[in-house]
Amino acid sequence: MNPSQNSFEYQRKPGCGIQIGYRILSNRAEDQDIPSRATQSTDPADAIANIDVHLISTEDVYARYSCHPTVGLEAAAIQRRSKDGKNVISPPTTQYWKKILNYIFGGFNFLMWIAFIVTIISYKPLGGSNSFKVAVLLMLVIIISTTFYAVVDWNASRIMKSIKSIIAQEAAVIRDGKQQLIPATDIVVGDIVVLNAGDRVPADLRIVAASSDLRFDRSLLTGESDMVPGFLEATSDNALETGNLALTSTFVTQGTCNGLVFATGDRTVMGRIVKMSGETKFKLTTIQKEIWFFTKVISSVAFSMFGLSLLLFGVWLRASYRGYETISQAITNSIGCLTAFVPQGLPLCFALSLTIIARRVSKRHILVKNLATIETLGCMSVLCSDKTGTLTAGKMVVESIAFLDRHLLVSEIEEKISEASDPRFLAGLSALHQIARLCNGAKFDSATADRPIHERNIKGDPTDTALLRFSEALSIPALNINTSGLLSSWRKPFEIPFNSNNRWMLSIVQQTRTTEGHITKRDSTTWMLVKGAPDMLVKSCTTVMRSDGSVVPLDEASKQHMSDLQSDWSSEGQRVLALCRKPLDALKPNLALNTMEKLMYSEIGNLTLVGLVGIRDPPRPDVLSSVAVIRCAGVRVFMVTGDFESTAVAIARQVGIITRHSVDNISDVRAASAEKHLADVLPSAIKPSEDEPIRALVLTGEDVSSLTALDWHVIVGQYTEIVFARTTPDQKMKIVEEIKARGDNTVAVTGDGVNDAPALKAADIGVAMGSGSDVAKEAAALILLNNDFASIPVAIEMGRLVFDNLKKVILYLMPVGSYTEFMAVVTNVVFGMQLPLSSYLQVCFSITNDVVMSISLMYEKAEAVFGISQCATDLMLRKPRNARTDRLADWRLFFQIYLFIGLMTWPCAMSMWFVYMDKQGLGFHDVFLAYNNWTAGYHNYTQDQLDQFVNVGQCIYYVTMVFIQYGNLLAIRNRRVSLIQSNPLWGPRKNIAVPIGMVATALIAVINLYGPGFQKVFKTTPIPEMFWGPPFAFGLGILFVDEIRKLIVRTRPKASANLFLVFLILMEN
Repeated sequence: MNPSQNSFEYQRKPGCGIQIGYRILSNRAEDQDIPSRATQSTDPADAIANIDVHLISTEDVYARYSCHPTVGLEAAAIQRRSKDGKNVISPPTTQYWKKILNYIFGGFNFLMWIAFIVTIISYKPLGGSNSFKVAVLLMLVIIISTTFYAVVDWNASRIMKSIKSIIAQEAAVIRDGKQQLIPATDIVVGDIVVLNAGDRVPADLRIVAASSDLRFDRSLLTGESDMVPGFLEATSDNALETGNLALTSTFVTQGTCNGLVFATGDRTVMGRIVKMSGETKFKLTTIQKEIWFFTKVISSVAFSMFGLSLLLFGVWLRASYRGYETISQAITNSIGCLTAFVPQGLPLCFALSLTIIARRVSKRHILVKNLATIETLGCMSVLCSDKTGTLTAGKMVVESIAFLDRHLLVSEIEEKISEASDPRFLAGLSALHQIARLCNGAKFDSATADRPIHERNIKGDPTDTALLRFSEALSIPALNINTSGLLSSWRKPFEIPFNSNNRWMLSIVQQTRTTEGHITKRDSTTWMLVKGAPDMLVKSCTTVMRSDGSVVPLDEASKQHMSDLQSDWSSEGQRVLALCRKPLDALKPNLALNTMEKLMYSEIGNLTLVGLVGIRDPPRPDVLSSVAVIRCAGVRVFMVTGDFESTAVAIARQVGIITRHSVDNISDVRAASAEKHLADVLPSAIKPSEDEPIRALVLTGEDVSSLTALDWHVIVGQYTEIVFARTTPDQKMKIVEEIKARGDNTVAVTGDGVNDAPALKAADIGVAMGSGSDVAKEAAALILLNNDFASIPVAIEMGRLVFDNLKKVILYLMPVGSYTEFMAVVTNVVFGMQLPLSSYLQVCFSITNDVVMSISLMYEKAEAVFGISQCATDLMLRKPRNARTDRLADWRLFFQIYLFIGLMTWPCAMSMWFVYMDKQGLGFHDVFLAYNNWTAGYHNYTQDQLDQFVNVGQCIYYVTMVFIQYGNLLAIRNRRVSLIQSNPLWGPRKNIAVPIGMVATALIAVINLYGPGFQKVFKTTPIPEMFWGPPFAFGLGILFVDEIRKLIVRTRPKASANLFLVFLILMEN
């Protein structure tokens, strides 16, 4: 490249040649009084907040940890300190025995265990003949339920593997005056660790010596991609933000340093964050709470029925009808009351329903670690999202470039040049390309050199990485812009790396020529290239370049224009760099590094401002639309990030988290909380009013630390759009906990860094990105494997759908599988009738027929919205379910189970029992209240004949239950829409699982009745042909009645003129 001959830019200055290098800074330690240590705390968050080693001088650090600056630790000191334990981060402990006990005795299983134990007692000590069969069936139910509870709750922990992957394997330390390479696990407090570029920090270190270009990558810990410069002195009181600490698991990306170890293993910041993410107390998911509530209600009633049955036997039946029941039979019948009322198939249906939904969401590359968490997304009311890597792509890219007279997007460059008659109107791109490529500290990884530019790995900080990708991809032959030609034509004899003091990087480049394959110097062309913060460099510029490559004086108007452009870009979340250059005379060789560096500092002046470059981490393309859908679903979306306030707000505006022009701050919160009007408000009532306008708020981590309870009332109760910036891990966790404590909020958290892990664990549901850290993924309940933020609305919809479908499953199971079975036992226990349904058929129906049929309900799609096309659903138009007040099983559901559907099903089944008995010459009064009369000779029948009548009647009762469920299923699968508009065979609500389930349950019934082994063991028997048809008619009748209910609900939702209409409308859920 030939230098511009413009007199404003090309003014040669004397110089000299040097070699690339850096300065080493060091401090000597002298004996001083040892400062007092920070108060120790067992709380991880407090322990991090109490770190003070960064606030004391280097000499005091050596004194506190009894270490010599050059000798390090001696062997005796190492031996003593090694007793404190290895430098290893321990995984959170898991009490597997508690989990196993919960599997075995959780849910309805504790009732089954009581029934099993009582049955065994009635079998052996009390001599019950059928008790053993009942006990076997009960144990079968326990085993199946336990298995499914384990499948639902099982969450294989790989936390130890994750922790090992983020710890350095070896470390260079200074011991006994010598540098040694030791296993990182053997590091002790007081060791001096030597770090070079590319090393992973093995323990928490206080930097005691550092090169001027020292920089760390803390993205694993903080989630932010910006490189952090290293210093000898504190740059912040916050241990997580100061530049003079090197923390475990972070990387040295540039420079070298020595650090004194002040914490190892579990006492490091990383160890304490892992502890915070693992110490969160066990909590039930929202659906587990609903199932537990339903279990308590049903179990209480069932246990009451069990006790009442025994009481009736003891005070009435035993005295009034001697010989009707033995003690063993009474216990068995009482157990029948208990087991009949409990829907044994519910745990299986619950697990299968969640599994089916999990398979659906897995198609969107969502990994569900705990099935029970799926529904929690459905009632999520607040989503706290990290920024970097979650809302944004996590990769810095060059988005805009600007010259004095023109600015444009990088994506527009090719189009603009191809449309122009003369491409030289953008000749300034040649100088800008030169600076971006040659004044750059990043390098491509040679192992990925064959990949496309955007896929190559790069070693360097994000800013240099963005410029490197931009300059490598920029190729304009018409302007002679070609990266390979540029690199072969220039060499770099000297550079000053970027540091936070100067806030710029400087490179000296010299043009070369190729002679017979050898590169030689051409001393006539030497450039100083500088890039950095505009506010640091523009004041050193005297000229500015236009887009055509011409150079003009940089007057005040030009400075103001460039400053305004910088402000505009910054408000959009872009990081702005100034690219400058200056021609130099030939450099003198063999100058000392320090001499050359001083010379270059003196040359910073009379620069030409070539242009500005706007770099940013762009939002993911799917985030804006996804946030809009989530907010439409009634969910508030907050940003919780460690990034700076201005950048966070800019990104929040771009993705739709903040839509208001005016954004409040901490002073507005304090002013509102001073009014005290929220002091007496119940926590559950603290939420934004729908009548109030939307308000936006931004707070920093420092603000969060100072908030009072009333401040939090204001924040959670009055703001819909919130950004929390510059937050630490413990502050993120506090934000989640404070939001959860108010407004009955169900809080979800998204994140990808180690710093997000405590908040992910503390949330009702944690969502990690697939590209995130292993610790974050272990703490989360859901993982978005393809980093697709658009998967979150899908997961919310699936969570709401699973709640609806589970309600349908309960409504399907209870009227027949519980109520109708229970009434059969009641007629036997209370009214002296022979048992219309055997214990085997009772259990078999609950765990086979009912489960097979209910599977089709788990595949149901969402129902249509009234007045909208059938394909439109209301799932994402509803408000989030209030997990505290909106129950899975409320009074309306029980009303429909026991006073609507149930009142049709059990009389139908019972009538078939009486019809069969009537056909045998036994009328209603002969069967009802028979008590101890049902013995040999009753109506001239033998005992075998009477037993045969009972066996056939039980099978008829069973078959009636099986086929009456056809109508019940078709009625329940649509809570509002008519079957005509949503039949299961075709159309938008097609569900092929419905006919498959019907065929399967019929086959189970046939096998039970006609299988020789079943007939012999369980006394089942074929039934007369006439009893196969009426159950279908009963099912059709139930469907018809429910269709009338749906019609009234759709056409007259507010009808209340007569009691019948009110009753039917109450059925609508």
